[in-house]
Amino acid sequence: MGEEEKLEAFLKWATELGISDSPNPLHPSSSLGQSLLLSQFPNAGGRGLAAARELRKGELILRVPKSALMTRENLLKDQKLKVFVNKYPHLSSTQVLAVCLLAEVGKGRDSWWHPYLMQLPHTYDILASFTQFEIQALQVDDAIWESEKAISKAQSDWKEAKVLMQEIGLRPQLLTFRSWLWASATISSRTLHIPWDDAGCLCPVGDFFNYAAPTEESFCSEDVKRMAETSSSQEKFDVEQLCGHSPRLTDAGYEKDVASYCFYARTNYSKGEQVLLCYSTYTNLELLEHYGFLLDTNPNDKAFIQLDVGIHSCNSWPKDSLYLQQDGRPSFALHSALRLWAIPPNLRRSIGHLAYSGSLLSVDNEISVMNWLAKTCREFLGKMPTSIEEDYILLHIIDKMQSHPSSEEAAQILSCEGELHSFLQVNGLRNGVSAYFMLPRKAQRSMERWKLAVQWRLMYKKILSDCISYCAEISNNLSSHNVSSRRKNQN
Repeated sequence: MGEEEKLEAFLKWATELGISDSPNPLHPSSSLGQSLLLSQFPNAGGRGLAAARELRKGELILRVPKSALMTRENLLKDQKLKVFVNKYPHLSSTQVLAVCLLAEVGKGRDSWWHPYLMQLPHTYDILASFTQFEIQALQVDDAIWESEKAISKAQSDWKEAKVLMQEIGLRPQLLTFRSWLWASATISSRTLHIPWDDAGCLCPVGDFFNYAAPTEESFCSEDVKRMAETSSSQEKFDVEQLCGHSPRLTDAGYEKDVASYCFYARTNYSKGEQVLLCYSTYTNLELLEHYGFLLDTNPNDKAFIQLDVGIHSCNSWPKDSLYLQQDGRPSFALHSALRLWAIPPNLRRSIGHLAYSGSLLSVDNEISVMNWLAKTCREFLGKMPTSIEEDYILLHIIDKMQSHPSSEEAAQILSCEGELHSFLQVNGLRNGVSAYFMLPRKAQRSMERWKLAVQWRLMYKKILSDCISYCAEISNNLSSHNVSSRRKNQN
């Protein structure tokens, strides 16, 4: 069966289940294609959903009945499977869902979910699938640690669930760690929240929406609320002043009154435009960890830098609130913490409330903060194995390799040293690759993950570089203002 035939079979199956994008909520019909169309967006997430007509912000555009959701509850209607699963109550809900998913795959065409399963990706690029070479390509210790932690967690979950999978009688190829990674990645990257099961649900058609990051900046985070709750009376600040009213972060949810998962247009869309879904706020590292992709422009991205112990000890901000924003500016909490740290300890109690409220303490204090921040970022960038410029060049070479270079370009690539040389060696390609770089499938997948790692570290470095520029601008402006003020006072 070809891809088009599989898609037609899937859409027919979906409409038979009552999945509908009918624009009339009072008289919904079991049909698709009235509001949404499956389309390809090569430069924006690959396969996704396009507007089949003009869509208005807030309009209901898709309904998926509860019976069509792939949940543990629905999968465990298989009584034989349920008996086996009940013998392993220590397994998490996510582990059980992964086992059930593999069990359905093992049924082949006999699975009721077969049309849907045929539409799932064959591979994912989440952090847990990264090899040691690809992990090291991230370069930043925090990212490397997150990758190793993700792999360790996946291996632990697999080993715990393997006894159950063997007892069920899954085929040998479905018992492998590679198959487990596929199942857990499917759950990590495609499930949607449901109130009755923390494993979530797989939502046919609904999981074709590609991701859009929320753009509205809001300080109303758990960190700010926690800070307000735990601060001393001298450190209290007005949370309402920082919060405002943040918009909802998701455009879909399960609605009990209609027993369906409902999706709404997050903005106005023209016919043919890609319709996107906001899952929540994620940094690029979190997107890579859970979904296997990055955003070129992610307003929620952040970079953590090494801070002196004294900075943490002199304030009550949570550590995870002390970061650089995507544009290079320090977060509200980091800026506040650095201002407090840069004043003499004997003054922190008397004027600390000003730092917590976001106030400028003094020109000298602000310049000191900016200089320290810029110096820290420069030192960090100086310790990186590659520079921003070198990363750009490397990405250009990877693009060349993926686009089947000419024999002359291939020869130049093969003569490269450094990280590219290591990639070829790790994948056994130093002497075995053709002049036109017809890479084996395994090497192609590795190159995709390697490229993601290089892209991530480049974005991280750019945040630090932008921070240096921001600090220099602030320092120069403050210094100029200071000089002008002194001259006026002298005159």
